[in-house]
Amino acid sequence: MDSAARFSFTEALLRFLHRSPTPFHAAAAAAEDLEKNGFCRLDESAAWRLASGGKYYVRRDAGALAAFTLGTRPPEESGFRMIGAHTDSPCLKIRPAPDMNRHGTAQLGVEVYGGALLNPWFDRDLSIAGLVVIRTAAGEIRSLLLNFDRPLAVVPSLAIHLDREANQKRSINAQTDLLPVIATIMDGNSGAGSETGPAGRSGKDPDTLESLVRRQLGEKYPDLEMAELLAHDLRLHDTAPARRIGLHRDFITGGRLDNLVSCFVAVAALKRAAGKPPAMIILNDHEEVGSATISGAQGSFLSDLLARILPSSEDRLRAIRRSFFWSVDAAHGLHPNFAAKSEDGHAPLLNCGPVLKLNAARRYATEAEGAALFHRLCRSAGVPFQTFLMRNDMSCGSTIGPLTATRIGIRTLDIGVAMWGMHSIRETIGAEDPASLYETLAAFLREEEI
Repeated sequence: MDSAARFSFTEALLRFLHRSPTPFHAAAAAAEDLEKNGFCRLDESAAWRLASGGKYYVRRDAGALAAFTLGTRPPEESGFRMIGAHTDSPCLKIRPAPDMNRHGTAQLGVEVYGGALLNPWFDRDLSIAGLVVIRTAAGEIRSLLLNFDRPLAVVPSLAIHLDREANQKRSINAQTDLLPVIATIMDGNSGAGSETGPAGRSGKDPDTLESLVRRQLGEKYPDLEMAELLAHDLRLHDTAPARRIGLHRDFITGGRLDNLVSCFVAVAALKRAAGKPPAMIILNDHEEVGSATISGAQGSFLSDLLARILPSSEDRLRAIRRSFFWSVDAAHGLHPNFAAKSEDGHAPLLNCGPVLKLNAARRYATEAEGAALFHRLCRSAGVPFQTFLMRNDMSCGSTIGPLTATRIGIRTLDIGVAMWGMHSIRETIGAEDPASLYETLAAFLREEEI
């Protein structure tokens, strides 16, 4: 990939990130991109008729997606080249009954989703996006994506004058310290503030989250008349877009880089898969909260998909034993201000290529055979590569890799791109690394001998 192609690839990644403030939007954006490239949607509740050489995708719930190409060789003879990633990221999730009036302000009740780094959520211009389930005036139940895509809230910091030891000792109480403010309250009205002014200033119809949702749906779906908001899965996100920064534009900073970068690259690699072997990607939801859902890696999504493609258990087991699963997730890059937190000789640098992740306790699924394949394919693609190990005196996170290996019985390895600030509201990666990861994944999907 030349420099112009790399630039174009990175710009497409930035657009995908902007379209994907939640897992639901990410899965929808991936589905849209796949359809534009000739992939046909399958319905899990309908009968499937698959053709040799066909390209298909399927959604499960709102936040998970799988897609595959059947190639020209039967899966039981060639196996699948599989790539897995996850669509969710740590965030502040709005509670079911969120409207709060406190001390002259309208606030929203939230709960922490995943292992979020909480300090960076203060003093950000936050917006709301997610999924709503409504009953229309005609009695129809609809699930709809919602994205306000404008600043609506802030979690203000406490001034240093009121907490002189904030820089040394301050801890965050997730129950009391993270409530976003969305308006001031006048006239004693309750609920969430509107875009045009603080709640209650008009003296009419106090703004609640439901009324905000109603107005936003009216803008996006003008022909839809909402009778009732039945449920929602709404999340806060930083309105500042992902962008390239640095003296030489060396870095990408943005929200949800873990793990939407991997999702975007996996989709891009599958769209270009032109080899004979069958290829597959699966984008699970709920990895950040343990994956124990029907759309998470501990659920049946992948095993159900393989059973639909290969109804014969004999053929399916043969295919699995000939397959390889690459779990693609972020890796901790060597932080220049905290280099002592990294393991000598196994601390990846930004802009130095994809990272192979290893752990003796199998928190990552990589084994020697998978590592050798990764090294070989990187070399054949002309891509530099690195290795990550966690220090012995620090605990190691995990990925969907070990979960998938255990549930499916498939050879698995863990890779990713090096990152600073993982699980922050804004993370940082090298601007060159997504394209390098793409070249590696594309080589894997084309490889006939694994």
